[in-house]
Amino acid sequence: MNQRIQLASIDDQRNAAAREAVRRRISWPVNLTPANVTYHSRGHVLLLGRAASVSSAARALQGRGLASLTLLTTDVAVDLPATSEPVTAHLLSTHQQPQLRIAGHLGGFRTTLAQADGDALNLAQALIERDVFDVVLDLTEGALDVAAWELPPPGYLRLAWERQEAERADVLESVTELVGEFDKPRYFQVNTDLCAHSSSGNVGCTRCLDVCPADAIASIQGRIESRIEIDPFLCQGVGSCTSACPTGAIEFRLPETRRQQDTLATWLSAYRDAGGEVPVLRFITHDSLEAERNAGITTPGHIIDAPLEELGAAGHDQWLTALASGAAEVRIQLHDDMPNRLSAFLEQQIAQAHALLTALGHDTARIKLLPAGAESERDALPSLTPLTESPLNFDEPNKRARLNVVLTRLAELGAPSGERHAMPQGAAYGGIQVDSAACTLCHACVSNCPTPALKSGGNAPALSFLEADCVQCGLCEQACPEDAITLAPGFLAAPERDTRHICHEEAAFECIGCGKPFATASTVATIKAKLANHPYFAGDAMARLEMCEDCRVKDVWKTMARDPNAQLKV
Repeated sequence: MNQRIQLASIDDQRNAAAREAVRRRISWPVNLTPANVTYHSRGHVLLLGRAASVSSAARALQGRGLASLTLLTTDVAVDLPATSEPVTAHLLSTHQQPQLRIAGHLGGFRTTLAQADGDALNLAQALIERDVFDVVLDLTEGALDVAAWELPPPGYLRLAWERQEAERADVLESVTELVGEFDKPRYFQVNTDLCAHSSSGNVGCTRCLDVCPADAIASIQGRIESRIEIDPFLCQGVGSCTSACPTGAIEFRLPETRRQQDTLATWLSAYRDAGGEVPVLRFITHDSLEAERNAGITTPGHIIDAPLEELGAAGHDQWLTALASGAAEVRIQLHDDMPNRLSAFLEQQIAQAHALLTALGHDTARIKLLPAGAESERDALPSLTPLTESPLNFDEPNKRARLNVVLTRLAELGAPSGERHAMPQGAAYGGIQVDSAACTLCHACVSNCPTPALKSGGNAPALSFLEADCVQCGLCEQACPEDAITLAPGFLAAPERDTRHICHEEAAFECIGCGKPFATASTVATIKAKLANHPYFAGDAMARLEMCEDCRVKDVWKTMARDPNAQLKV
């Protein structure tokens, strides 16, 4: 299970040959024709910051083919003469500076000043008679809180003019190059049918909203339900939303999540077939891998690299897939300048992976984060042998079902504790507790559950639950009119997790008219109690509540036939 490796027996040359055989036989999946979004920029540039920095940057940009330069200064006014392009300058007063807001993307930056009457002044309209600016060069060094972005959108460039003298030329060159039409991949696809965000006016899962560093995801309120929308112009392919989504409603497209998972399993099988030993799967960004190659770095033969657009595109489900497919270890290669929310997301994913490994009886050292530049840790042989040499195949397209296949394999290869283990907050693992005394089997929870976790009893009044499918969105808890459901977070390392069981059942209540079962005794009793003082059910009419829908209608018509004015007495 967690056997130590005999280092002297490892042949790196044979491992390198096996790795090369894998690369030649099976290529990493890519979207050859991904859907794109197009930015249109005419070159109207906004510069924001102190007068000295803004003036210097503006003079360096003059005569370089831009449509206009607009200078917003925060200390003193500037008067920069126009040359080949119009130059407009405006001094932001100390009162205006906190009111400044910038939103949008390349070719569409809306810059506004909040007004006392609640309206917003569009500065592009006021200063250059356009709706938007195309490019923003932020020279404030964070002195103004103009936007909520942790990861700025395309077209928004930041530069500390005094402190980053070496970067000035590159940033200014980037400004001049952002004129024209630009295509960018649409990194994601969304299946709203799988989304656990909202149902019947209740809000459940918000995991994707919590982890996006580009603030590209929003919850949009409809007439009844909210829905998740992703702005493709703001999305920058970090991928953490797809890894955080427990149902697969958001799926990464470069490559598609399922193809990526299948390729990991196939690679490891091919590596073994080619004679390779103790494979270590390293998740690394395309940029980091290219930088290593340019630096002449060649990793040992046991390191198999899985290149990602960004590290968030693979979460703990993919890492565990590698272990269940025969990787001795999984390493996630961090890099400099990672957004804070991405770093926090990876730390949270590591915590989930380690908790699951512990619950299933495996060593947590099998999955680790690698700091940037940690060469010895990157190249080291794993300390443990692979858990298996058997291939792992997926017959299910659903993300949760695939994850359950992986967890089942790891349980077979380990020593599950048989207990419920605490998981990091927000983890999509857990069960529910149903108060049988309060539950009336109305099945509001079933209709709101976004997965097959909750089901009705079919012909019999019952509520069943399968914990393996529960993503702890909380929609069932919120939808229950009797407050009979409570979430029980945590991973159950026992066979009961994969077994559907009855939470509550009752005998059916039979219609007093025809004998057909149509509800439960508790449901009928609850309805009778709530409608006891309703005039429509006064007197003998109360018996209608003990009738099925057909007999109830018949009884109403019989009453009207005997007494046509009966309905006027209600």
